[in-house]
Amino acid sequence: MNFLAHVYLADSSDESIVGSLMGDFVKGPLDARHGDAVTHAIAMHRRIDSFTDAHPIVVASRARVSAERRRYAGILVDVFYDHFLARHWSDYSDVTLEHFTARVYAALRAHHAMLPERLQYMAPRMAASDWLASYRHLEAVAIALDRMGERLKRGNALLGSAAELETNYAAFEGDFRLFFPEVVKFVRGEGRGVRDEGLGTRG
Repeated sequence: MNFLAHVYLADSSDESIVGSLMGDFVKGPLDARHGDAVTHAIAMHRRIDSFTDAHPIVVASRARVSAERRRYAGILVDVFYDHFLARHWSDYSDVTLEHFTARVYAALRAHHAMLPERLQYMAPRMAASDWLASYRHLEAVAIALDRMGERLKRGNALLGSAAELETNYAAFEGDFRLFFPEVVKFVRGEGRGVRDEGLGTRG
């Protein structure tokens, strides 16, 4: 799961939104420095990632990635699934994607001081270009993957990797549509529930 899916699966509080995004930036054992609600959301982020990585539908999606980029299949599939969540947003939420993402960016601004350094750097840029909503466009997916690849140590192996999505678009889309209800059920079973107050998440 990538950024958009994680905030969708968070509950409606600022702390849960912020913690769900911090999960990619906070490593190692958790303690109380961020407060109970944020810490819980970071832990939930980790459980969602573990569930996702082991799920057979996601495993099948990763296997669709070419051998050339198979090493990075997990990154690619995470971003591809965010694309389909954004593209089919109205099937999963009663509010517009723009309303939802504005709420996310507001929570990040309100809690800027507690964000990890890299997220502090990213958050204003994320909001300025509305990265989360932009994922519905293939062009934005391509830009996001190229940008991620710049952080790789052995050259940008993700450069041009949006072609993987275009080549197997219908198959990846089918995988997402089957998998996403499964992760929603998982989150509910963990006792956190998807957001359903104030932001209109369906299900």
